[in-house]
Amino acid sequence: MNKRPIEPFEHASQIAQAVPRGVLLTSKAGDEVNSMVIGWGHLGTIWGRTVFVAYVRASRHTHSLLERNPQFTINVPTERMRGDIMKVAGTQTGRAVNKIERLGLTLIDGEAVSVPAVAECPLTLECQVMYRQTLEVEGMPAPVRARFYPVGVADPDVTGANRYTHVAYYGDVVASYLLED
Repeated sequence: MNKRPIEPFEHASQIAQAVPRGVLLTSKAGDEVNSMVIGWGHLGTIWGRTVFVAYVRASRHTHSLLERNPQFTINVPTERMRGDIMKVAGTQTGRAVNKIERLGLTLIDGEAVSVPAVAECPLTLECQVMYRQTLEVEGMPAPVRARFYPVGVADPDVTGANRYTHVAYYGDVVASYLLED
């Protein structure tokens, strides 16, 4: 598989349109690789660096992997993501399911990070975490708190579980490319 280098901002519109529909964030710690669907994230610039900021709820398995290895890849489909990828990687936990194996995803070694790219979502951003920040619910508008962090939901695997907010991972984009045959 060939990696054609790209300039991330030349694909900013494609990335921005794909994120709300779902892209994969892939993480790796030791020999364990996990991909999850994220719908919150953005490409931008901070401290003179190109970054992708990904938001991961602290209760997610991906969070624990990112804390052990602060690197990730963002894997963007060039068309709509396969429905089975959305279903498994978007609803199953990597603690219980090897999503890579179950989905038969093709992993391609990263260039600058230890985390692989995913051939089925070929637009790839390799990221090295340069900063992380836990979001503070108290500073959010009331409608946002009510919708995304409702009071009284304690199960960490329930979307909207209020005792676990999101962590913003600022990933320095250290390599970017399109995977091609």
